[in-house]
Amino acid sequence: MGRWQNGKPFFRLAFGRRALAQSRLRPVVGFSGMKLLAFLRCLSLAVAALAPLPAFALDHVDLRREGQPLTISGRVLVTAEDGGLLLLAADGRLWSVLPQELVAERKDDTAFAPLAREPLAQALLKELPAGFESYQTTHYLICYNTSREYAKWCGSLFEQLYRGFTGFWSRKGLKLSEPEFPLVAIVFRDRDSYVAHARGEVGKTADSIIGYYSLQSNRMTMYDLTGVEALAAGGQRRGNAAQINALLAQPQAEPLVATIIHEATHQIAFNSGLQTRFADIPLWVSEGIAVYFETPDLTNAKGWKEIGAVNRPRLDRFREYLTRRPADSLSTLISDDTRLRDGAAALDAYAEAWALNYYLIRNHSKEYIAYLKMLREKRQLLWDDPSERKKEFQAAFGNDLSRLDADFLRQMQRVH
Repeated sequence: MGRWQNGKPFFRLAFGRRALAQSRLRPVVGFSGMKLLAFLRCLSLAVAALAPLPAFALDHVDLRREGQPLTISGRVLVTAEDGGLLLLAADGRLWSVLPQELVAERKDDTAFAPLAREPLAQALLKELPAGFESYQTTHYLICYNTSREYAKWCGSLFEQLYRGFTGFWSRKGLKLSEPEFPLVAIVFRDRDSYVAHARGEVGKTADSIIGYYSLQSNRMTMYDLTGVEALAAGGQRRGNAAQINALLAQPQAEPLVATIIHEATHQIAFNSGLQTRFADIPLWVSEGIAVYFETPDLTNAKGWKEIGAVNRPRLDRFREYLTRRPADSLSTLISDDTRLRDGAAALDAYAEAWALNYYLIRNHSKEYIAYLKMLREKRQLLWDDPSERKKEFQAAFGNDLSRLDADFLRQMQRVH
């Protein structure tokens, strides 16, 4: 899902992945870094009503932000005692409205409905620089200003991931739902134009990440990876799908593709009913799952030989971490998100989060699925303290953390 860096919540791509990606991973939740987080935390303390309004009620919220009038229409998800709101718009964006910004709120009997694909595509193209076009697949709406072949390649990869992701959890008895909104991906032709755009959402973090998923906008943003100088060396040309696949199947491209898969996994998780945006999903779970799926094999026609294959860089990092791993490492990982948000500790924490999810899926699958089902019932803007998180983990996997930790380490030593 996401992470935090320099005080800003921005999705994992910022938390880690590998090389470039290994330091990102945090959710871009919008508003602006700590300002939004502070608002969400304050709002959660004053939540009065969390039940969704009837389907026929369409909310219209008038507000004044930065001195400018603004009207947002959609479905109010959370109303706080102090008047703050969390509203879902028809394009899938979540709007956080501070009490002092709110001017008026009204509703009518129009049914709330997500924007249809064509109107949504047109709205997105108006937001983006000139030259963007749209391409659609079964679940995705891709806006791009690179080649159409690359947009198609992205769509094919994302659909492979979607089928693999939903099929994986279905086989484990976890029913997911179809996304309410098209899954939007914005693909820039090159890194410079991507960075110029992304800085408005993730700040200077954009300089060090190749893509991200935003919890607030519900979109992925990235750039054409075949334009990376290292991949284009030797006069290689990017053209059709086969050529693109050949370029991105090279070893030096693997961490780049893994990063995009990581972000796409977050987007699917938050749109398929596995997780809920702005709910208190522990980062070790959301990030661990994304890392679990980030091992594509582009030499394979289906994109993966095996979902959840050993993530070698994460395993190597975890084993290196074991030489200095404190006795309470498991407890601190599951209790709060501090280590995953701490730039100095994030790489170790991400490696351990991958290892813990890998271990639980394979050795405590029934309990793990029950735990995920519990988490997906979490309500938005209600945050658990570390002791509550720990109790929920123990309720799922047993009270004796020392015993579980010992088995965890023993089993991971056998992974090759």
